[in-house]
Amino acid sequence: MDVVNPATGECVDTYEEHTESEVDAALARAEDAFASWRDRSVRERERLLADAADVLREHEREYAETMTREMGKPISQAISEVQKCAWLCDHYAEHASAYLDADAHPSPPGTTVTTEYEPLGPVLAVMPWNYPFWQVFRFAAPYLTAGNVGLLKHASNVPGCAAAIADVFERAGYPEDVFQTLLIPGDRVERVVADDRVRAATLTGSGPAGRSLASTAGEHLKKTVLELGGSDPFVVLDDADVQTAASVGAWARNQNGGQSCIAAKRFVVADAVYDEFVDALVANAESLTVGDPTSEDTDVGPQASRELLETLHEQVEASVDAGATVETGGEPLDRDGAFYPPTVLTDVPAGCPADTEELFGPVAAVYRVDGEDAAVRKANDTDFGLGASVWTTDTDRGQRVASRIDAGCVYVNELVKSDPRVPFGGVGESGYGRELSEAGIQEFVNRKTVWVADEPDTDVPTE
Repeated sequence: MDVVNPATGECVDTYEEHTESEVDAALARAEDAFASWRDRSVRERERLLADAADVLREHEREYAETMTREMGKPISQAISEVQKCAWLCDHYAEHASAYLDADAHPSPPGTTVTTEYEPLGPVLAVMPWNYPFWQVFRFAAPYLTAGNVGLLKHASNVPGCAAAIADVFERAGYPEDVFQTLLIPGDRVERVVADDRVRAATLTGSGPAGRSLASTAGEHLKKTVLELGGSDPFVVLDDADVQTAASVGAWARNQNGGQSCIAAKRFVVADAVYDEFVDALVANAESLTVGDPTSEDTDVGPQASRELLETLHEQVEASVDAGATVETGGEPLDRDGAFYPPTVLTDVPAGCPADTEELFGPVAAVYRVDGEDAAVRKANDTDFGLGASVWTTDTDRGQRVASRIDAGCVYVNELVKSDPRVPFGGVGESGYGRELSEAGIQEFVNRKTVWVADEPDTDVPTE
């Protein structure tokens, strides 16, 4: 696995893939580790997770620089990502016991009925490169604390991040093999999912990858959670604070180089404020600094690879050929590295790539709509359903519109974000299942009913 710095195009490191025998040995070790890890108390697992948070904070610059080198994230955003992972660990270190505490149910006199939450075993996580720490900790923090053990198959362009995350758990004092990383390409995932020692799998990534993993897991009756792509609408109603919406919208589209499933991608704007909003969005997009991701002043770094940039530009060109107008940007920058500028497209015709596909880069598609009902229809005019954002000075109206949008989460007067305190996930082509909060930690557990009677029931039920 060659690590190519997307800001320079230079190969900066090489990692050897794990052989089949090495993967088999890792699965055996995971199974052995689970046998003892599951018996650790939740309190003990919480303490180890709190130690992992301390490790992240102590080494945040080191881990951030690995991200920046491997996938081009601006260093300030990479540091924030490490800090957010530490916050996530803090959250589950404080609340996992409550989330996993047995639930009591109504029962006849002389009986006690509870639901207990028991771990399943080794869980495979197939994770993407765009948030190479956050996506991994989003699975690892809750699932390990619930008593499962983790097997990470990270994206092939960020093997250093995978190794660094394993280092976090080692430094925190986790038992050996509770968390392992598998350096394998995507075409070897199916065999791991099918292995009897793997009890569940989670994937964050593309629709085709999600379907493939879910198909294999389904054949073997294994639980899965999928967080796939998104084409999030950013709805600006006629009573919105336009300047604030445009400022936040430009950042919501362009942070992390626009390479985010929950980035604002389709800007649905009421006719009454459309011209003002487009002018402000363009001005804010043009004010962002594109450049060296190691500089603290950089807002937008390179795309994660030259191939990803080329795919994005092909989508932009096809949309322009179909009739879209480029308000700003629209061409790769003439410099070393995979740099694409913040781009705004208007007059986006139905059926073009900017309208129907996920543009995984700093390209905003803007639509003019006539009124609230039209805005809701356009927001829902997608097969994706991950997140959405609604902008209005009337919060009651915002909540009413939010309830009509088909998505896993809708934020009113906020950009879409994932937060440890609330469930996160999508519907439709954006996947299923939930991460984070109580819902996330309970995804990969056995919800076991335990019925205890003081005395045997002599009245044998009929069924």
